[in-house]
Amino acid sequence: MKQVKSDKRELIFDALGDLMNTVPFKDISVDSIARAAGVAKGTVYYYFDSKEEILDNLIERSYRRAIREYLNSVTSEQTALGRIKQLFRCATAEDFGNKQNLLMTLHLHEDAILHIKLKTVAVQELSPILTVLLEQGIEEGSIKTEYPKESAEIILTTLTVFLDDSRQDDPSIMRKLKIFANVLETCLKTPRGSFDFLFERN
Repeated sequence: MKQVKSDKRELIFDALGDLMNTVPFKDISVDSIARAAGVAKGTVYYYFDSKEEILDNLIERSYRRAIREYLNSVTSEQTALGRIKQLFRCATAEDFGNKQNLLMTLHLHEDAILHIKLKTVAVQELSPILTVLLEQGIEEGSIKTEYPKESAEIILTTLTVFLDDSRQDDPSIMRKLKIFANVLETCLKTPRGSFDFLFERN
């Protein structure tokens, strides 16, 4: 019975994700989600109170899947700074977009509320990982901070503002990232150039 429930929830998530490839979120209805999922409208409401609740859960599921893939792939980098580099590249949606196309799709929507949701979940989901990496760097001696948890939250909050896909055409973004990289080096007392990858594009 629990498996059926899980399957139907997944169908509803996938349906909304597929619809958002071509339709703005504001134009998607619970009816259209139900049709795309192949379930009754009442079934959608059995699991969720609104399409907004479906979206919230969908974003969380998408980030968790992408983070799980990232964590499973971290084998070549052993140092904290190397792993932070991998995490940041993932978090900018470059790697997330490749591994989990839904996240790239969500970023492309011109919906202020949607972008706020994405930023909030990104900080919530990534902060614990970055905190652990900062703590690893402290043990290695490559990072110095008394507040790894708070530092992680501040770093990710700032990056999600800078790297919002809707603002990528802003020519000042790279300059801001260069300044931010210097700020991180100073605040975390890392070797020079540790965060240059933030403004480098491969």
